Amino acid sequence: MFTERFLRDKRGAVLEPAERERLERAVRQVRTLSPRTTICRAGEPLHQSTLLLEGIMSRYIDDRNGLRQLVAVHVPGDFIDLHAFPLKLLDHDVATMTAATVAIVPHAELDDIVRTMPELTRKLWFSTLIDAAIHRAWLFRLGRLDAVGRIAHFLCETNARLVSAGLSDGRRFALGLTQTDLSEICGLTNVHVNRVLRQLREERLCVFRSSLVEILDPYRLAARGQFQGDYLYLQSQEDVFSSSHSGHIS
Repeated sequence: MFTERFLRDKRGAVLEPAERERLERAVRQVRTLSPRTTICRAGEPLHQSTLLLEGIMSRYIDDRNGLRQLVAVHVPGDFIDLHAFPLKLLDHDVATMTAATVAIVPHAELDDIVRTMPELTRKLWFSTLIDAAIHRAWLFRLGRLDAVGRIAHFLCETNARLVSAGLSDGRRFALGLTQTDLSEICGLTNVHVNRVLRQLREERLCVFRSSLVEILDPYRLAARGQFQGDYLYLQSQEDVFSSSHSGHIS
């Protein structure tokens, strides 16, 4: 099932079986992409939207020197460029960070959903509002937190989003990102990221090694990153913390 992770655990927006079945029929193509593959460029006309099935993707803007600024990171279950449905183009680029699998939904299918299924339309709108909420948290993270806080907040947020998608048990999850990726996400240098990860490990808050994140103390990590997950609108938000309160995984 292509849509099993989309709105899987959202308060007030979980899909009904008929709604999920309609989205399934809207998928016209599934593509497997290599890491660092750009799937759409800023300003290009778009006639389809992309649902991320596997992997990690980003939205970013290049400066005049070709250096990119990440503005969002997406995990499986995210409808990455649903914004392009009403806009018909984006003001940023979208690319894979890891190997990824995506489902392609033509805008013609979304047009039909808007005409015939108003409640499903509301839930699609809801998903874009969650993207906006995550973006606001992104701005807070970069603007107000120190280096340790930025990485702690990002890891807490990612854990919560992956719990929602069924890809984290609340304590451990795969994250195929490099320290360079973390530096771009958190606005830090590679050297600084390395120091922060060491500090988190030494304080027994979190370990990030070999593309696996293990949260040792979720409450302290959340406090260090000033993370409050209400903006994600998850039904299982309390479970994210209670399932991982027991500490280290043997």
